[in-house]
Amino acid sequence: MIRRLAPLAALLATACATPSAPPPASVPAGPFAASPVAALDAVPEDWWRLYDDPVLDRLVRASLAANADLRVAFANLDGARAALSQARALRLPQTMLESAATVDNPSAQPSAANVSATDYDVAATASWDIDLFGRLRAGALAAKADADASAAALDGVRVAVVADTVAAYVDLCGATAAGDVARQIVAAQERSVAAVREQYRAGEVSPLEVSQAATLLEAARATLPPFEAARAGALYRLATLQGLPPAAARGWQLGCTALPRLARPLPVGDGSALLLRRPDIREAERKLAAASARIGVARADLYPRVNLGGAIGLLAGGFAATASPLISWAFPNQGPVRAKLTQARATERAALASWDVAILRALREVESGLATLDGEVRRNRALGAASGEADTYARRAAARVRLGDADPLIRYDAERARANAALQRVQSDIAIGQAQVALFRALGGGWQGAPVPLAPGVGVR
Repeated sequence: MIRRLAPLAALLATACATPSAPPPASVPAGPFAASPVAALDAVPEDWWRLYDDPVLDRLVRASLAANADLRVAFANLDGARAALSQARALRLPQTMLESAATVDNPSAQPSAANVSATDYDVAATASWDIDLFGRLRAGALAAKADADASAAALDGVRVAVVADTVAAYVDLCGATAAGDVARQIVAAQERSVAAVREQYRAGEVSPLEVSQAATLLEAARATLPPFEAARAGALYRLATLQGLPPAAARGWQLGCTALPRLARPLPVGDGSALLLRRPDIREAERKLAAASARIGVARADLYPRVNLGGAIGLLAGGFAATASPLISWAFPNQGPVRAKLTQARATERAALASWDVAILRALREVESGLATLDGEVRRNRALGAASGEADTYARRAAARVRLGDADPLIRYDAERARANAALQRVQSDIAIGQAQVALFRALGGGWQGAPVPLAPGVGVR
């Protein structure tokens, strides 16, 4: 007899066991590749303050306080926490009070009485799922992991909001700086055209030179509208990031004449700190924990459910009390339950793979960001040298033309080269700023200590 019961006892012991913890990630994280543009210092929580720009600080605070996506994520977190409270409450006895009142119709009764009679019923019912096999306990663990995943998702939205705000500010400053350079080029070309036309009237040059100078002037003017549109688009992005309509930014006067720059190499920390800091990795790990806990929920359905219930009260004018256990068990046809358990295990394997994917993606984004930033910094340095040489080329060409030692067309070629070099240098400055923001986004900082988004902001002017 004991031998026959041994398999059943082993089965019950397995059912009562705590759901297994998620397996560890299989992706190692080591130090990042050495780069002259990065340092191994820890990533600060408020990394945007490294730019030392008060306007940028105000913009980030306004976005974190009233961003619409953050309000959505916070509402989702509230819902997940409510689901956790519900799952925990289900482990406690459930009680309910019921009452009813009925009026008897005396005309329908074979009696001489002509007075209506009223019956009052009051009862209290209680039921308790004693959770012998851990179904409710595993459900509460899954709900807790879901709430943690929602909290990590909220932090991930905060990272995106901060990065998007800084990126929009970089675009705003870059468009302003590029527009200033373009206007300087237009002014120089206008002076050149005026001088060429003066020479033409004096008979020193032909109409060919006049057309060449006019062509360069119109080409320089054509570069202005895209920069103006980019500046307006950046302002609209900043407004919507603060929960405001784009039109609210039309009157903003943001003092930004130069791109924000870091005074020291960008701090990146190490791979281990990255895995602990990135919200998407934490979210993936919590989803894995929830999937692991739901295996316990599915496994518990293989075994009987025991529910103790009872009621006590005044029913039909008399005192009554009842108590009864309820046992339910999907047996012997357990095919649907076992299929559900298999599905839960497959979901756990998928969640484990998603966790590995999140880690690999984080490491790749940081390494790629470092390579992109380093490459753009070296390109910017070369463009700076090219811009200096273009300035020298333009001055020397103008001097030779004034002395009559060279064809006037060489001056226009030099002016074109100087304009192109200047604009390429500014565009490279913008690319460096965006590469820095992308790297900070990949590092996953900026969510610690952020305020709770409660209402739309009033904007930063």
